[in-house]
Amino acid sequence: MRYNKLGRTGLFVSELCLGTMTFGGDTGIWGQIGSLRLGEAEELVGKAIESGINFIDTADVYAEGRSEEITGQALKNLNVPRDSVVVATKVFGQTGEGVNQRGASRAHIIAGVKASLKRLQLDYIDLYQIHGFDPATPIEETVRALDTLVQQGHIRYAGVSNWAAWQIAKAVGISERHGLARFESLQAYYTVAGRDLEREIAPMLRSEGLGLMVWSPLAGGLLSGKYSRDDQAGQGGRRATFDFPPVDRDRAFNCIDAMRTIADARGVSVAQIALAWLLHQETVTSVIIGAKRLEQLDENIAATQVDLAPGELRVLDQASALPMEYPGWMLERQGGVLVKQLEARRFRGKT
Repeated sequence: MRYNKLGRTGLFVSELCLGTMTFGGDTGIWGQIGSLRLGEAEELVGKAIESGINFIDTADVYAEGRSEEITGQALKNLNVPRDSVVVATKVFGQTGEGVNQRGASRAHIIAGVKASLKRLQLDYIDLYQIHGFDPATPIEETVRALDTLVQQGHIRYAGVSNWAAWQIAKAVGISERHGLARFESLQAYYTVAGRDLEREIAPMLRSEGLGLMVWSPLAGGLLSGKYSRDDQAGQGGRRATFDFPPVDRDRAFNCIDAMRTIADARGVSVAQIALAWLLHQETVTSVIIGAKRLEQLDENIAATQVDLAPGELRVLDQASALPMEYPGWMLERQGGVLVKQLEARRFRGKT
């Protein structure tokens, strides 16, 4: 297991992060995603930590708070030292009937962190993330609320999830202008079959020094190996009842075909190739993996041992290439010579 710095912080997190969305679901969407109870979840948490994973991600809305409760109790039952695990959770979604029990307002953030700390049975949260963009709340209000929580010791670092590049850049600018705690990470959707993040978000992350946590690295199970052009139902996989996130199916099956060839040659699974591709991407800090069974978790963890060759990466990149889009093609046309000039300087003297 490798460990990467989270953004510009001094905090190191494992390249895989245990996602807990499968904990505690009953009915509706959460029941479809996962309904693990404490004993089953405890096994997964224990296995993850034993394998070197020191990063766990949850959210206040997962299974209506039960995921946080189970995560906290599992850590307590396993006697996991607090300073040996990095716990991340999120705030934004609807947590009650009131009109102010959602969003990224100061009121909802401060109420949310208190509730999450209680459910997790923790004194502080390592990474507290805004789960979505709130068009009703000024970004400065959100940023100042998070800074207050950092100063009070309730959270160590702030992060964000599912924001556009310009929104994150604006928030970072506000933080730096006023000397406030800034966003250190983005949690976003990214797969070999869904590379939209590379257009605007990835360059912004590199420019501003934010870490990237990847959610749904198997595209909601589509890249698990269960699905093919001839079996798009996936033998009753999760996408049969919960078709999310949206995916360009033609491009996805081109990727699956290419991954299956590589997987068969290496004697590994398609899912492991999909995870390994992400782990080879420079922008990625940690890939969030979820599981319902120990066997699934073991398979996902084994992806860290798959070292893709340059030729294999080129094949996957070609199969998954995004169509050109403005202003990308104009930036490439106008700035291409200067990029080559920079690269020539960077590699001067190297053999």
